[in-house]
Amino acid sequence: MPPLKRKRDYARIIIILSGVLPLLLGILFTAIDARHTVEQQQISAANTLLSQAEKMSDSAWDMITWLRRFHYRPCNQFEDELQRAGNLNAYFRAIGKLEGETVTCSSAYGTNPGTLTDMMRRAPPVTGKAWWSLSLAGTAGVPDRPAVIFVRQLADDEGFWAIIDGQYLMDFMSAIGESRGYRLSMRFDNGAPITVGEAPPPRSSLFSAQIYQAQSSRYPISVTIETPGAELMRAWRQVTFIFLPMTAILSILLMVLTANWLQRRISWRDEIRRAIHARQFSVHYQPVYNNRTQSCTGAEALLRWTLPGGDSIRPDIFISAAEAEGMIVPLTRHLLDLIAEDVQQWQVEPGFHIGINVAADHLQHPAFVDDMLKFADKIKQTPLLITLELTERSLIKDGEDVARKLDRLRADGMKVAIDDFGTGHCSLSYLQTFALDYLKIDRGFINAIESLSGETPVLDAIINLSHKLQLEVLGEGVETALQYCYLRQRGVTFIQGYYYAHPMDNDALIAWLAEHEQQPMRIEDSDDAQLHPS
Repeated sequence: MPPLKRKRDYARIIIILSGVLPLLLGILFTAIDARHTVEQQQISAANTLLSQAEKMSDSAWDMITWLRRFHYRPCNQFEDELQRAGNLNAYFRAIGKLEGETVTCSSAYGTNPGTLTDMMRRAPPVTGKAWWSLSLAGTAGVPDRPAVIFVRQLADDEGFWAIIDGQYLMDFMSAIGESRGYRLSMRFDNGAPITVGEAPPPRSSLFSAQIYQAQSSRYPISVTIETPGAELMRAWRQVTFIFLPMTAILSILLMVLTANWLQRRISWRDEIRRAIHARQFSVHYQPVYNNRTQSCTGAEALLRWTLPGGDSIRPDIFISAAEAEGMIVPLTRHLLDLIAEDVQQWQVEPGFHIGINVAADHLQHPAFVDDMLKFADKIKQTPLLITLELTERSLIKDGEDVARKLDRLRADGMKVAIDDFGTGHCSLSYLQTFALDYLKIDRGFINAIESLSGETPVLDAIINLSHKLQLEVLGEGVETALQYCYLRQRGVTFIQGYYYAHPMDNDALIAWLAEHEQQPMRIEDSDDAQLHPS
């Protein structure tokens, strides 16, 4: 019977596919896991190599620091000490002194004159820095073996240099990479690569060579590790025997995970509701410093959840759960009630800002405006000014409706701030589309500040853009005097972060305001020393 035979054929195909699919998934997952395993091995090897290179660099800069004792002294007065130091210290091929680009003395070649270019067999790099390092394919004395040169140039045109023999690095690299067939390459700044190992043959398959690159956080040193496909294949075989049997219980595992996920969703909703009724939530406040008035002129309200046993649930966890469970609006209303209770006890100057984080779902809720107006009515006896802090994604959906709501609330005296600016997906045009008062710079950009004279182009661009749009700027997550002074120099009015004050509960805030509200920011001595290095 042809129709029956066709059904049997279709059934066989479905059975085969149902058996092959988990196998294919297993092969795919084991291949991914094998690559991950190899990557972890590469990361470990790269960290080890960078650590050794950093130690060698530390030795080189320590040697140059020691050489500076011979500043202003002619070479013939310390030639013996120079040779002894160059011979007795590990790693070094030669050390010496410079005048301009002239090598005036060397532990290897005495006082024979020469130039830095001749010794390096290339022109010195143009770095604009008084100190620099560079990997070399060779030097005048040893042209066929790599080296690394370290140079410190002083203001009076004198300088000192040290050359580390690249053989030390090559031996160390060989010891790490030989067992796995790595091809390792290390570069100091934009110098010549120091390379060991054979280049893997080119392959266009699932197990082609895998490349990993890493950069030192302390020095301009980069490492490249190239793993051959044969090593990936070996790692895949090891993982396969462990992973493939798990495909037999994949469907059971998915059911268990789904059941747990559903149970957790239900429990989160119920737990948040119970916590609101049990008053397990409280509000902490983080003061905001005003550079113009040199005083505290506001505070951000931060919701906290403390369980009866004293343990706390992280805000990012319960807020995300509340948004997923549709509980963010009741939770925000509870936050407003808690704030209204707390602020009745505050003794602050008129115009003191109270910053309130507004979730996107609440902002787009039909009752949002009424909720905020009711809150404003509850605190009307206080001199507080309400600031609504919105994330960028809050403005993306239903933009016209959101704009009308914000205009309505601003007409009643409230202010609007964009929180964590630069981390969302908001178009820059929104800064002009919506009526805004403040822009809060995300702490990720502020963490990029490394020195007062350094450049943080994205941060500077945000600050300049805010000034052009006549928006007040607040820097979040300021934790050091360096960050504070950098922002103050660039006209950032408001500062918020651990450097000024930690978040605190209502009682602690009242005591803190009584003592610190009118006090100007005090730069700590230890941080101040870092701002003005000798």
